[in-house]
Amino acid sequence: MPALVRTPETRHRVHFQDCDMLGHLNNARYLDYFLNAREDQVAQHYALNMGELAREQHAAWVITKHHISYLKPARQGVEVLIRTQLIHFDNSNLVVEMQMRAGDGQRLLALLWSEMTFVKMPAGTRLDHSDELMDLLDQVDVEGIEYDPDGFDDRVKAVRQELKQLRRGAE
Repeated sequence: MPALVRTPETRHRVHFQDCDMLGHLNNARYLDYFLNAREDQVAQHYALNMGELAREQHAAWVITKHHISYLKPARQGVEVLIRTQLIHFDNSNLVVEMQMRAGDGQRLLALLWSEMTFVKMPAGTRLDHSDELMDLLDQVDVEGIEYDPDGFDDRVKAVRQELKQLRRGAE
């Protein structure tokens, strides 16, 4: 079986109706862009449909916390690159990192950590991931990123430094 894509990418054009009066992507719409991209990527790369999972297992992930940093504006009409990756998981929780980059992938526009808990529906009580889900999460978890719940700002700084070095290397 081939290895699963650990950091899928999606390109998306910033639409007029999603922007503020300055022509910048509205802050609230970043979440929509990120979460829609992740949903599409999970369906495409992992054959996991969130609606079907909820119906079949009577369980779903609910977001418990977002950490987001807006670094540079995503402007109306430009293409952005959205990269997502699982950076932490345990028996009932996971953390997905989502990066919005300029279309060339060279500059970080925003970074989001979404913390989620797997819950039984409709009660909303915490539920352990099944063995099958744990195997999938293990296959897609990105190694080399040390997750620290208090380390969001350090992670933003590290990604920006990494991209800066890549740009210098390309010059």
